[in-house]
Amino acid sequence: MSVARVTAQAKLNLGLRVLAREASGYHAIETIFVRIELGDRVTVRTGGRERSIHCTGANVGPAADNLAHRAARAYANATGWPDGFAIEIDKVIPVGGGLGGGSADAGAVLRALNGLAPRPCAEHELLGIAGTLGSDVPYLTTAAPLALAWGRGERMLVLPPLPTRHVVLVLPHFGISTAAAYGWLAATRAETPPAPALLDLEQLGGWKELAAHAGNDFEPVVAERHPEIRAIIDALRCAGASIAQMTGSGSTVYGIFADAPDVASIERVVPGRVVVTRTVETVGAVSCES
Repeated sequence: MSVARVTAQAKLNLGLRVLAREASGYHAIETIFVRIELGDRVTVRTGGRERSIHCTGANVGPAADNLAHRAARAYANATGWPDGFAIEIDKVIPVGGGLGGGSADAGAVLRALNGLAPRPCAEHELLGIAGTLGSDVPYLTTAAPLALAWGRGERMLVLPPLPTRHVVLVLPHFGISTAAAYGWLAATRAETPPAPALLDLEQLGGWKELAAHAGNDFEPVVAERHPEIRAIIDALRCAGASIAQMTGSGSTVYGIFADAPDVASIERVVPGRVVVTRTVETVGAVSCES
C-alpha cells in the first residue's frame, strides 16, 4: 500500500453573506475563509479493493455518509483510481460547530489521493470534484491560508496570507443545525435577497481592513434564539479581540487577537469550552510514502 498523511486544518469565516437561493436549492454565498492550526490528522492508504474509514475522537456516522469517504469515492469515480482505500482520521476539530471539520477531512483526502495518484488531477479538476461535495470543500482542498469565495464556494480568489494571529474559539454547549439556520434567516428576509458586495481587493489586504468587513448573516438569527452567542462575542471583544463573531452557521464563536489573550479570564466568563489556536501563513503539505 502507498500512504499519504496530512493535517486537515479547520477554517473560519471572517465574513459570511448568504445571497440568493439557486434553482438547485442551494444558496449562493460570499465569504472570506482563513485557515487555522487546529486540524484533524488524516492518513490515506491505497491498494487492494476494500474501501474503509476509521475515525477516533468523535462519532462521525456510517461510512457511506461520511464526507471524507464520499470524497474518496468521488475521486475514484472521476479518475478511475484507486480501486481500494483505507482512511484513518484522528478527530480534533469539534464536530458540527461551523469550523468545517468534515469538509476539511474531505479536502485532505482529495489532496492525499492526488498526491498518491499515478496520474494526478490538475488543480481545476480536483476543485471540480470538491465542488460536488459541499460549499466549504473546494477551499479546504487548496493550500491557501486566505481566500475570497463566492457562488457555492467553488469560485475563489486566493489572497496573500496575513501575519499569524492568536485565535480563541468558544464552543457553546449546544449545536446549530445548518438547515435550521437557513430557515431562520429566510424567515427574516423580504423576497429579494441581498446582492453580492463589490469588494476592492485593497480592502482585504490586512487584518484591520478585514475587521471592517467582518460579519456573519447567520449571527443575528442564531443569537436571537441563543443569547449566549451575543454574551460570548461581548466577552471576546472586552478581552481585546479585533474580530469576534460566529463562524459558519454556528455555534462556535471566535476571537482574533494580535497579542496573546488572557485565556483564563475568558474561560471564567464565557458559557462554553475554550480552545486556543492560531491562524496560519502556510497550510501543511501532504506527506507521501510508497
